[in-house]
Amino acid sequence: MFKKTFFITGGGTGGHIYPAIAVADELIKNPDYMVYYIGNPNNLEFSIAQNKGYNFLPVYVTGMPRKLNLGFFIWGLKLIYSVILCIFYLYKYKPNMIFGTGGYVSAPALMATIFRKTPYMLHDCDMQPGIVTRKFAGKAKCVSLAFEGAKRYIKNRNCYINGNPLRPEFKTLTKEDARYNLNLKSNKPVLCVMGGSQGSKSIDRAFVEIIKELSQIHGYQIIFQTGEKNFSAVIERLSKIYKDYNKDSNLIIRPYFEDMITVIKASDIVISRAGSLSLSEIFSSEVAPILIPYPYAAADHQRKNAKYVLDKNACIYMEDSEADPNSLLKILIDLKDNPQKVNNLKTEASKLAKLDALSDIMEQAERVAQF
Repeated sequence: MFKKTFFITGGGTGGHIYPAIAVADELIKNPDYMVYYIGNPNNLEFSIAQNKGYNFLPVYVTGMPRKLNLGFFIWGLKLIYSVILCIFYLYKYKPNMIFGTGGYVSAPALMATIFRKTPYMLHDCDMQPGIVTRKFAGKAKCVSLAFEGAKRYIKNRNCYINGNPLRPEFKTLTKEDARYNLNLKSNKPVLCVMGGSQGSKSIDRAFVEIIKELSQIHGYQIIFQTGEKNFSAVIERLSKIYKDYNKDSNLIIRPYFEDMITVIKASDIVISRAGSLSLSEIFSSEVAPILIPYPYAAADHQRKNAKYVLDKNACIYMEDSEADPNSLLKILIDLKDNPQKVNNLKTEASKLAKLDALSDIMEQAERVAQF
């Protein structure tokens, strides 16, 4: 007989999914805990939950449309249906607490607590918390935040600046072992290029043009995550400008890496968007970041995240409109010729790491479950 039941909810993007997964992974280590994951079966969280063998409870809500039209009406019906489903889940499984990571996927379960007074805890990963976090923070038993600056948006006295919960391997996997696992040489610089879980078309288009020169002339070992949607276009272009790319031992190119821990930990330099989870992983991996925030992120949160890192002298900052092949190449050649600059960026970025975030959040979640 399980002593406690936990609902974990959050999805849509990696920034909502992976903190929820990190907490779920820790909870299920306790044989007295039963864990259920509430998410949209059409999103990434479903395949991850399936691979891990989680009990998955579906909701069918999507992001709110920007215009008042038929799509908005349909969205409203889906939201109502998802809330009704969550009310049913709450009464059937009687969870001791709900852990939500914000975003539209977590909204139905939090709204359902109006009908069954289940205590809940929120975690938000951005410098400016999302609308779901802000709306539901007031009645949360506690709120976990990744950034100190986010606290001013939250009306809850029980706020904790924990950082983002990361999987334990970020503390235990060494750079040497990560490179060995990827068959990379220890005496050559490793560059990782990633645009988040969905990829980045603008970064991919610019970077593909300079892969050959970076690898063959400047000696970079390159790990390139294109995103599923962009992979075919990248390969088509790369095959035209670098016919032997598939024979290049310096190049690893994939649409998506299941094991991003090894990828980031193996790297010296990372070109990345500025989602909060990506930043937390970068801070914990002893790498020098080049941040190119997504210019259309909700509430411009990625630019705010990146500017925070820049203010700490912990990154090279580029606007998306500046990320052309020549600009990227110039920065990467400069870093190759200035290892001390790379080391300084690594040092300052590492100072922003919060390696105990997961254990701190677990302690708070277990306390909430006592209510």
